[in-house]
Order: sequence, then structure tokens, then C-alpha cells
Amino acid sequence: MTSRTIQWRPGSLELVLDRPEDAPIRIARLGTASPAPGEVLLSRVQPLVELMVLGEGRALSNTRFSDTAAGSRLRFADAVERADGDWRELRVRQRDEMTGLEATSVFRARTDVPAVQTWTEVTNTGPVPRVLQMVSSFASGALAETPDDGDLVLWRARTDWCAEGRWAGIPLSGPDGLADINDELHGHDGRGALVTVSKSTWSSGEYLPTGVLADARTGRAWGWQIEHNGAWRWEVDRRRGGANAVALVLSGPTDLDHQWSTRLAPGERFVAVPVSVAVSDEGHQGALAALTWQRRAIRRAHAAGDALPVVFNDYMNTLMGDPTTERLLPLVDAAAEVGAEYFCVDAGWYDDGGNWWDSVGEWRSSTGRFPDGGLARVFDHVRAKGMRPGLWLEPEVVGVRSPVAALLPDEAFLSRNGERVVEHGRYFLDLRHPSARKHLDEVIDRLVHGYGTGYFKLDYNVTPGPGTDRDALQPGEGLLAHNRAHLEWLDDLLDRHPEVVFENCASGAMRADYALLSRLQLQSTSDQQDSRLYAAIAASAPASVLPEQAGNWAYPQPGMPAEELAFTMVNGLAGRLYLSGHLDGMSAAERELVADGVAVHKRIRAEIAAAEPFWPLGLPAWSDDVVALGLRTGETTLLAVWQRDGGPHDIQLDLPGLRGRGLRVETEYPAALPGWQQRWEAPAARLTLRPAVPGPTARLLRLQPTD
Repeated sequence: MTSRTIQWRPGSLELVLDRPEDAPIRIARLGTASPAPGEVLLSRVQPLVELMVLGEGRALSNTRFSDTAAGSRLRFADAVERADGDWRELRVRQRDEMTGLEATSVFRARTDVPAVQTWTEVTNTGPVPRVLQMVSSFASGALAETPDDGDLVLWRARTDWCAEGRWAGIPLSGPDGLADINDELHGHDGRGALVTVSKSTWSSGEYLPTGVLADARTGRAWGWQIEHNGAWRWEVDRRRGGANAVALVLSGPTDLDHQWSTRLAPGERFVAVPVSVAVSDEGHQGALAALTWQRRAIRRAHAAGDALPVVFNDYMNTLMGDPTTERLLPLVDAAAEVGAEYFCVDAGWYDDGGNWWDSVGEWRSSTGRFPDGGLARVFDHVRAKGMRPGLWLEPEVVGVRSPVAALLPDEAFLSRNGERVVEHGRYFLDLRHPSARKHLDEVIDRLVHGYGTGYFKLDYNVTPGPGTDRDALQPGEGLLAHNRAHLEWLDDLLDRHPEVVFENCASGAMRADYALLSRLQLQSTSDQQDSRLYAAIAASAPASVLPEQAGNWAYPQPGMPAEELAFTMVNGLAGRLYLSGHLDGMSAAERELVADGVAVHKRIRAEIAAAEPFWPLGLPAWSDDVVALGLRTGETTLLAVWQRDGGPHDIQLDLPGLRGRGLRVETEYPAALPGWQQRWEAPAARLTLRPAVPGPTARLLRLQPTD
């Protein structure tokens, strides 16, 4: 077998492609631009592209996607590089002569970020239609850097409503990993895989679309995120040949998991969903830090949202979907007094009947809730207090009792076998249809121009299952087209209303992905109402969401002990402060403690927007008594530490980057409460903290080297 390589160094990473004449292209190396001394390229088996085609199937019978027949027949055609400012692009084209399918792998990277955004484009150059059942966005066996992959650990995070971001490490050689079946003796690969799948439109409803594979011995790590607002799949497989290698295959929806396939007529092209892959030599936390910089690189700039304004929302542990003029006006006054810059009226503002769930869709203000001057009076009061008004909206659904359900044609809704899909009393708009888009455009324009709405909380509380079979080969194909139409609608919305801030919410964070977050300005990280539980969510959020986009709720209440009030404020200050609570019923001292937290957020928000996250106690487990999150900007670190239960007892944090240096530790918040005892051991790089009282108690600290 003769082979040549393609070496691509866009800046902070290196991609080496092996292109043999009689086999598909494979990734030989994907790592930092500075390979380890003596590092050699190992022989790889996993093809660059996996392509499942009806009538072709797999090369080896199994239920994974690292052995597709069409993928194994792809052969190199050409490679083209180009530059666009700080971005570099590589396009590598392969062809399967049997089917006439051409697969182009697209790689895009910024020169200063150790990550690549990549996807696959498939074109049918043959004479007959072909049905695609799966197209990989990324596939590589270049993950093990040594012949022994026994030190590899897969990091992934379970997530759920009110229990987001629960990370765990899975050793590949452990009982939940990939068994060594002696594949050399058997003559082919195993059939099993570590598979992680999302369902329907909740892209982060069960697992995060983010993962890391790290070598615990060498520190080499690869992190990834699937940037799709719908169904996806990733798998880790064991592959034989050369190194005792594993394969990583990332994709959007598949026939096997999501009832997705598409018929590609001659001359037509299909584009897979984009993914980003980051590399690091500093373990899984280094890979997550690299993904942080990649998220900033692919985000759409937004002047108002990027200023990280303080938003007060009336929902969480406060009005809970039951706003009225009488309840709102005192809250507006109190929110302004503590320093909020936006005031968002949450669910229920449109409902006169007391059951707003299945009446949504028309989005006209209630007259019963706002009898004297209507919602306009509330918004005028918000502006008079120096804030911008906002509204909760769930735009993609229409309640079964809403008049809009009868006004729009059936074609404007997701449907199966000619019947509208219904979940929990709601229909789903199909944003492929112009009447659905027109309806939503008219709603947003009316609320912006008629009320001066400057903020929208875009919620999404139900999910439609596999999708719609209208104008689609399978429901999954219709759903993917709707997902992409949703993104097109958001792009148009942002172009039309660049001054309006848009929040991404889906029952908290059930749809927290970077198809949406590359466009929208912040993400509600949970609906969790227990501030003690929320600490673990806030601490883990920057592993999958930018710190400056992580809208962590802080909901202080009248009568809370001061330490508990500060605890919930630290939840918010660990990312992007998202404020709620009955501030109007607080004493002057309580409100001052809240106002101090708001002032701290305003002081540190520019640092948060440039920070790199790390976890000195490791990624938090759901039941940990103590959790911690570090946000590093240059040599300064903001460190949030929560003692959730028990104590007070010593909390030891290892900070190896500060070994041998002096360290100044200051309390950023709450300065008004007793400080924690602290001891810094420079040779061991260990900071020991001791809370003043039993938990729940929390502090936001500032760490600054003194030499």
C-alpha cells in the first residue's frame, strides 16, 4: 500500500491526513501544533468519512457507524486550501466510483484557537438517486497516541430538567468502557460502541452534545461539540490495526436512531451538521478550555447582549407565570433599585383565562391582568426606572385552544400521516412553511414596535418526537429541514432587530447547543428552584456554555439568612447573573446584599467575557458537598466556592499554575459578610479555605499572584 499525507497547520493545531491510493483518507494526527518530542504517526484504520447508503449498508454487520460500505470505498480526489482573514479552510474531496457519491470534508479553523469546525458535504454525481441514511460530520481513529489506549477516559455529561451538566469519566478499559475481545484472533473489529444520542429537538435533553476523550497518562485530549438544534449521535468504537486504536464518529440525525434519511437525486447535495473538535495537551479540562475559545470564535457578535446587562425576570420562585400590574410595579421598582438593566415579564402575560399553557400562540396582551393602561403601562414604568422591558415568548408552538390553531393552514404545522403532531396541548409550527414564518415575524415586529420590547426570553417546553413526514422521505428528514429553517428565521430576526437581546431557553437548558448559542446571546442554565442544587449546575455550566452566556438564576427571597442569600447570588455571579426573587418584600439590609452582588457582576462582567474555565476540585458531581469553579483571565482568577452541606471544615483546592508564587486572596462577594479563613501553601500550590459557618455558604474570591 502506497501512501502520502496532507499536512495542514492553520495556526494553533495540526491536522495530518493519510491518503493511501487504495483506501479512504484517514486522519493520522489531530493535535496541537507542537507535537511531543519523538512522536510518530501511527497507522490508522478509521476512514475520514462514514457514509451509510441504502442498498450498501455496512462493511461489517453491527449497529455502529465506523464500518460503512460506501465510506470504505471512498478515494481521494483533491484538496484545496484558502484563507479568509483569521480563518483558514481546507476542503478534501473523495469519491466512491460505485455509487457516484462524492464526499467533501470541510475544515475551518482560526489561527489563534486550537480547534477546528468541520462537516461533510455529499454530492450525487451518479446517474440515479441515492438514499443516505447517515453522514458523519467527523470521524477519526487518531485519538490514541500510543499503541496502548488503556489510559483513555471518555468524559460525557448526563442532563435532565433541573439536573443539567452531570459529568462523569468513563475509562475505556473499565467495566463501562470497550472490552478487549482479542480482535486480532477473531480477524475483525468488535460490534459494540459507546453511543450517546439525543432525541428530537431537545438537543441537550438527556446528554450534552459535548464530550471529551483524554489520555490520563500523557494529557492529550480531544473535546467536541455537535452544533445542531435537533437530533444527533456520537459514538466511540474500538478499531484494530496499527495502534490499539479507538474511533470517534460524530453525526447529526441517522436512520437507526432518528428515522432520518434523505433521497439525493443526481446533482443534488446534502450538508451534514457542523461540529467543532478542540485539542489540548492538558487533559480534559484543557480540552474544555479550548472549546471555550472555539465557542467565542463562532459566535455572532451582538453589541447589546455582549455587554452582559443584568436581567431581572419575574418567574423563578417569584410570580411563576402569574404576572399582573399590581404584582409587577413593585418588583420593577425594587429591580431598578438593586441595579437591574432589563426587566423581563415571563409567562402568563397574554392569558385571560388562568390556564395559559394551551392558549399560547397569538401573543396579545391580557386585558384582565393589566386592566389600567394595559401592558404598555408596565413597560412605561420599566423605562421610567431606567431599564429596558422584555417578554417571555414560546414562538415555535401554538396551543390547541389558541385562535391561531385555526387561522394557519395545516401545512404550517409539523404533522405525521396527515395529522398535526400534538404534545402536552400544543401544536408545533413548521418553519419551512412561509405562513408560519410570516406569523412569527408579525408577532415579533408588533411586540418590538408596539411595546418597545428590547428583550425576549425564547422558551421551548415541548418536543415533537421524530418530526414530520410532510414533504419528507422520513420524519427525521422533515425535522432536520425544520431545524434549519428555525436557524434561518433566527438569522433574519437578528438582522431585522439588532438592538434586541434574545435569550435561549428550553425548560431551562434542554436545548443548549451552539447552533442556537452561536446566534443567541445567553442561555438559561436551568429551571432548578433549589439554590443548593443549582450550585452544581452553575459550576458545571461553562463546560458546555460560554461563561458570559451561562444565565444562572439567582433568586434571593425576603427572610433568607444572609449566608443563604449570598449563596444564591454566587450562583448567578459564577456566570451571567440572571436575577429574580421577591425583592419588593425585602428589608433594606437584604436588598443591599443583592445590590452589592449586582454591582460585583457589573464590575467583573468584562473579565467573565474573556475568561477560561477550570475546576480545581474536578467537574462537580451532583451530590458533592463542595463544588468550585475557576474563571481565569490572564493572571487573575475569579474563584466561586460553594459549601453546600455540613461544615465548617477545610476546603483544599490545588492550583498548580501558581506553584511557588505568592498569592493574594480577596473576597469579591459578599464583602459584607464574615470572610473565610485562608491559607496558601506556595510549594504545594494548595489553597485551603475554611468557611465561617456551616453550609449552605458560598464565596466569590479573587486570586492574584503577588510575584
